[in-house]
Parts: sequence; C-alpha cells; structure tokens
Amino acid sequence: MSRLATCVLCVNALVLGLLWGSSGEFRIGRPLQAEQSEGTAVDRGYRDLANRSALLDSSEHLAKISRLTTNSVVHIQSERKTPRGRMVEETGSGVIMESTKAKGFYVVSNKHVIDETPLENISIHLHDGRVIHPTKVWTDKASDVAIMRVNQTNLQASRWGDSDKVEIGHLVLAMGSPFGLSQSVTLGIISAKGRRSLKMPDSSDMINQDFLQTDAAINPGNSGGPLIDMQGQVIGINTAIASQSGGNEGIGFSIPSNLVRRVIDQLLENGKVTRAYIGVSLDDDFTEEEAANLKLDRLRGARVVSLYPKSPAAKADIKKDDVILTYDGVEVLDENHLINMVSLTPVGRKVKVVVFRDGKHLTLEVTVADRQDFEVLRQRSEAPTRPGEGTRFESLGLTLHQLDPELAPQLGFDPSAQGLLVLKVDRDGPLDGELKLYDLIEEVARTPVTSIEDLRAALDQATDSEMVLLTVKRRSNNGKVQSQVVTYHRQ
Repeated sequence: MSRLATCVLCVNALVLGLLWGSSGEFRIGRPLQAEQSEGTAVDRGYRDLANRSALLDSSEHLAKISRLTTNSVVHIQSERKTPRGRMVEETGSGVIMESTKAKGFYVVSNKHVIDETPLENISIHLHDGRVIHPTKVWTDKASDVAIMRVNQTNLQASRWGDSDKVEIGHLVLAMGSPFGLSQSVTLGIISAKGRRSLKMPDSSDMINQDFLQTDAAINPGNSGGPLIDMQGQVIGINTAIASQSGGNEGIGFSIPSNLVRRVIDQLLENGKVTRAYIGVSLDDDFTEEEAANLKLDRLRGARVVSLYPKSPAAKADIKKDDVILTYDGVEVLDENHLINMVSLTPVGRKVKVVVFRDGKHLTLEVTVADRQDFEVLRQRSEAPTRPGEGTRFESLGLTLHQLDPELAPQLGFDPSAQGLLVLKVDRDGPLDGELKLYDLIEEVARTPVTSIEDLRAALDQATDSEMVLLTVKRRSNNGKVQSQVVTYHRQ
C-alpha cells in the first residue's frame, strides 16, 4: 500500500472515531438497538412538548386562576313584568364580593340584568348548584352597576384589582354564563382603555362611560360577570359588546373595577351615589373645523356650548365657546371624558381647569357642587309650565304642551325645535316606562306633530295599526339631546 493511501486511511479512521465519541450513535448499516428504545418520532415529539416548561407553566397559571375564582362567579336569572303586563326574562352573570363599608357577602352585576325586578324573582345560581335570592338590591343607572346582598355565610368572594394599573396588551379572563352556559372562561387581552360614547340601551342615562375594551369572548349572558387579571383579581365588570350579529366579534366592554368599587361603597354607605357637576353644556360634535375657527392647534378638549346661571362654572368665569383643555391636571380628551372626571370629583372640592379662549390659555378655579342639587335647580328653571297647563290625552296616558321657541333653549333643545313636550306620564299608562318628563315628541306614525291638532290627526290616520311609532328627543343627564323611537301599543 502506498504512503498516500495509508495516510488517507488514518485520517478517515480519526474522523470516524471523533464522530462516534461525540454522538455515541454513529453506525453504518442497520440502526442500533439503543435507538429503538427511544420510540417513534411521535413519542419524541411529545417528550419535547413536555420539556417546554414555560408554556406549561403559563397554561397551569391560567388554570390556577380559574380554579381560584370560578367559585365566586354566579349565574343570574330574573323575571319581571313590563308596564303593559308582559313578562320579560333576563339572564346574566355576577361575582361574589365583600366590602369594607358593610359586613357580609354581596353579588355585583349590571343594573340592566335585574332592573326593576322583585327580589323573589331574582335567582342567583351558585357554582355548587344552590339557588339563592337576594335580601336587598341597590342599583345605579348612571354606571349600570347593581349590587345584591345575600345572607349566606359559606361563600367565597373574589378580590378587587386596581383597574388604573391595567395596560393595553395585558392578558385577562372573562367569566360568566354566556347563553346560560355557566362557569365559562375565555381568554383575551385589554384592547383599549377609556372607551366612551357607546351606543347601548338606556345609554342616555349613563354618565360614567369609561370602559375597558377586551377581545376576550363576551356574549349575551356574560353581562355582570367579572374580568380577571393575571393575579386572579377583578379589574372590571363585563357589561356590553359591539356586535352586528348579536354574538362575540372580539369587541367587549367592561366597567373598570375602581369605578365599580366607588359606586358600591357609596351605595352601601349612603344608599345613593353622589356625583359632582360644574354646570355647563358641552358640544358633543366638536369638529376639527370648529377647533380651527377657535384657533386651536388641533382637535382636543371639550367646548362649552352654554352655562347655567349661578352654576360653579359661571362663578369661576368660564364662558361660552371656552374649550376646557385640562381638568385637575389631566388633559381632557373629549366632552365625555370631562363629564366622567367631573362626576367622580368629591363634592365641594376646588379644581383648577385650563381653558382656551381667544387664542390664550387661562387657568381658572372651580368648586364642584352636588349634581342632585343641580338637577332640582335645572328642573325648576327649565320647566316653567305645570301639568295643569297642558292638554290631557287619556288614550296615551300623557299630558302634553306645545313647545315654543322661548321654552326650547331652557330645556336644552335648539330654538328651532318643534313638537309636543311631555309634562306628565300616567303611572301604569300605556307609555309608562317608555316616555319621561320633558321628552319632546316630534313625530307620530312618521308624521311631524307641531301642535295638539297634528297629534290628533296623526293618531286618527293610524287607526288601523295596533302599534304606533313615536319619534322622541330626550335630554340625558350629561346634557346631550338624543333621538329615539318609542312604540305605543293601543289598548
């Protein structure tokens, strides 16, 4: 054998030796018996998954949260009678909590889940199969929060989290009874914060709109259930969805826990929620063009449309067309943001506001007052007429008065507004619960009504219909005027 061939063989032997020593698996020909004991590729795949401890730890963490909190989530069924005698069933969810303001256990939910339902018609289904009834109920329509006291002692309460610390992108769990399927848990993230001006039933009465948005699946029946963070704490109460189909489309809304706690504490301590006001009407359609006309660099803040005489804002020298840019050091994003911040301010507190006026920034100080006192004063100033001055309609159960240009601005309507002003709604009448004091009826059966005679003619023309549609304008608690359709069922 030549010297070259001998060198090649030595080098090859060295390489083979290194491979054998490093892997312990080198072979030529048939597999070794040792490899056969490792099993198939599928077996090796499952072993790899078992070794991925981070994913397993995350999954077990979610399961631990569910085990810890599920026992405090309840399913709620309520049955109530409408003013027209029709029975309506409502299903929703709730969560068992405790409060520092009172002893015992309480179930937190949404007002719309148990609205105006007798205690005996509210059934609370616990995780262990027990069905109990509340002994007392408190509700707050301005936030859609409800709380029910229960007498049971062997219950498990969830714990509150701090919704101010929640950030966009944080993982959350939504719990409740979607479509009556109790003890359901879904996973998602916080998609956005500070969502306002949502179009929901009775949203005109909701002063506090400052929702957390989540893509955790929320469906009908989830209302009132908790939104849970990764510490197993309640950081929101699920209340609504944005959907064209009526089911989950990845956009759900929860009331922040800090707002819920404030409402609950006041309900338990005082039986009502005290909110503040400064006495301004704000532009709910403030545009970039209007901002430019006022010499603002961009669209921001809340534009003042009008002020109430002797109100805190008037005393602080706030004027019409002022744009309120900051409130108590916080930048004002829009009119609903300002309304929410003002209403949650302790009554009697002095707050600095920065307004933009004639191209200049001015710092003013306003002392907020009790909104309930404002409502009394507003009704006195905006309703100079008395029910006896109106025209009585027995069939509608209403007392009506023709709106005139002088009265319209006092009620918050445009001076050009026309229609019939509601001065009285008969209790147990056909429109009880549908219309409110100082609603403005603009159309009846799609026919404009500007006088009592117009109303009679419109009703006469619709004699063949058992249902008559009324188009109504209503001023909400936050000063906005909204249109809605009300159905009148002939008796």
